[in-house]
Amino acid sequence: MLEQAPPLRLEHVTHYYGAVTALSDVSLGIEDGELVTLLGPSGCGKTTLLRIIAGFIRPSSGRVIVGGRDVTRVPPHKRAVNLVFQRPTLFPHLSVFENVAFGLRIARVAKQETKARVEEALELVRLQGFGQRRSYELSGGQMQRVALARALVNRPRVLLLDEPLAALDLRIRLEMEVELRRVHRDTGATFVYVTHDQREALALSDRIVVLNDGDIEQVGTADEIYRAPASVFTARFVGDANVIPVEVVQTNGTQATVMMSGREVTVPSGFSSLGPAWLVLRPEVVRLAPLGRSDDLGLRGTVLDVAFRGSAFSYQIEVAGLETPLKAELPAEAGGPIALGTEVQVVWEPDACRLLREEGKS
Repeated sequence: MLEQAPPLRLEHVTHYYGAVTALSDVSLGIEDGELVTLLGPSGCGKTTLLRIIAGFIRPSSGRVIVGGRDVTRVPPHKRAVNLVFQRPTLFPHLSVFENVAFGLRIARVAKQETKARVEEALELVRLQGFGQRRSYELSGGQMQRVALARALVNRPRVLLLDEPLAALDLRIRLEMEVELRRVHRDTGATFVYVTHDQREALALSDRIVVLNDGDIEQVGTADEIYRAPASVFTARFVGDANVIPVEVVQTNGTQATVMMSGREVTVPSGFSSLGPAWLVLRPEVVRLAPLGRSDDLGLRGTVLDVAFRGSAFSYQIEVAGLETPLKAELPAEAGGPIALGTEVQVVWEPDACRLLREEGKS
């Protein structure tokens, strides 16, 4: 039996807007049933890539393969993909039922099958009984659910979602995240999701593709992207890590000794060479202790800023020898905020940090 082709494959996709390179030799394979997120800042190329997959943009070079078929020159309406936009583009003169049924009507699907599929799609997004409502009678979250049902009713091979939650308030976004995960599980469809929101990407994705200036920085699971960033850009963009320039002065293949703020610090590392490197330290692994505590890792610092984040206090700590303040995040239940100007000792577990080579500089 022949192995079924993956639902989506991108081969050496490059695209230019005049003299500007939007995408540079992007290759990516997405497996059946995956939810893959394209994550990056504005202008990184993620929406351009999504529109290339959808067929709204033809790449300057490279190929788009859907279900084993080269669709690079195939128009959008003839591809086995559907796109859900950032803002739901519902027809105001049509009911919810007719909005969802629109694509099926165009495809001349039989009346009874259309009714059954629309009802199935509305049930999937938990809008049973909403069929006769108009779009102006719906909340923002309900409108986005209708847009999702309209895309799913056509049973696409790949569903594309272009920042579909960005226009919603936080409470509704969190509710919609739960619904999207459920719909993805229930349908088993392949989702390609675009966002610039790192928290959203970590919460939703089977795999994350981090994009920067048209290039793929890293592809991995949410846990891999967060805990083992492959570049300085990924470390800073996903989770806002401390990325500190250091000098590797000794290594044995499993541990390295680095110079940091005038002190020697031992960190886990597979480095075999000496020289400049970057130390990646997540704010939540940093601890602040009173001065005078005996700890080989301790760096002396001063609290420059503190902000309450609900479940935690976020600190900016000035440490002599470091160009930028060190970020720390302490659980709120651990006690009240440390006052500005307080001198503290900054400590962390030796295996809680990661060392990147100097060429990982963003």
